[in-house]
Amino acid sequence: MKKGGVFNVAALLLCAMIWGFAFSAQSVGAQYVGPWTFLAARAWLGVLTLIVFIGIRKLIVRYTEEGRIAGADAKLEGRTSDGDLRLIIIAGAVTGTLLCLASVVQQAGIVYTSVAKSSFITALYVVLVPILSMALGRRIGARIWIAVMLSVAGLYLLSFAGGFEAVNTGDLMMVGCAFLFSLQIICINHFVNRLDGLMLSCFEFFFEALIASAGMLIFEKPEMSSLLPALSAILYAGIMSNGVAYTLQIIGQRNFDPTIASLCMCMESVFGAIGGFMLLGQTLTAREILGCTLMFAAILMAEIPVGRKKI
Repeated sequence: MKKGGVFNVAALLLCAMIWGFAFSAQSVGAQYVGPWTFLAARAWLGVLTLIVFIGIRKLIVRYTEEGRIAGADAKLEGRTSDGDLRLIIIAGAVTGTLLCLASVVQQAGIVYTSVAKSSFITALYVVLVPILSMALGRRIGARIWIAVMLSVAGLYLLSFAGGFEAVNTGDLMMVGCAFLFSLQIICINHFVNRLDGLMLSCFEFFFEALIASAGMLIFEKPEMSSLLPALSAILYAGIMSNGVAYTLQIIGQRNFDPTIASLCMCMESVFGAIGGFMLLGQTLTAREILGCTLMFAAILMAEIPVGRKKI
């Protein structure tokens, strides 16, 4: 592998590890604060982190001849027309609303299930996205349908150990979370090629933070005594997961083979399981490990493009 390729892989694997370990942070945070409070604090930290990164990018662009960072093909100095600004606001509102709903369901559901199971079930969005895209006229091949069957089999082994009458509430919430993330990803794909990636993400987190803050004030009563024990989990989820990992994704995908990039990003669910074991002492039964294996195989099958030439 070329030197540049090694750097790309390292950046993407670090990104996947940060996102995977964020499931453990969410699990810890859920012990002290409600889902709306955790999400609001996490989203506002994400907004602040991305504002800092946008400022750093402007400085780099100003003093580099290439005028390009992390493979972004948008207007890199942050200058946007009125039309672009309106589109960014609309895109941020739509994607931020979906991200907020998906995240709050995930944060609420993680209380009732393990970190490993939540990370693998959430990753079902990889399979759901092409299926939902059929509504937009996209055709999907046999490979995706095989991935769907593998993921359903894996989900059954993970979540239905006692039969259908013993369904875990948290697992069902994670399925709903995966569905909402699928809608959010489809919307992102619709907007991302016309807008600056960092700006879009910043507005997305901004609207997510606004909605989560409203939910926090309506449904929960956060107190400093409960926020302090959850502070480390909130800081990790907000700064590392929302801010740093997103930037690593942009850097890692620059001029890189999308097939290898997808494989690296798939490791998020694996790191989620590792984090649950190392940090929280959570273990899986042999049946659940087999379920995770089938779901990971489904994710790989859905992610790897067939017959595509390397870039």
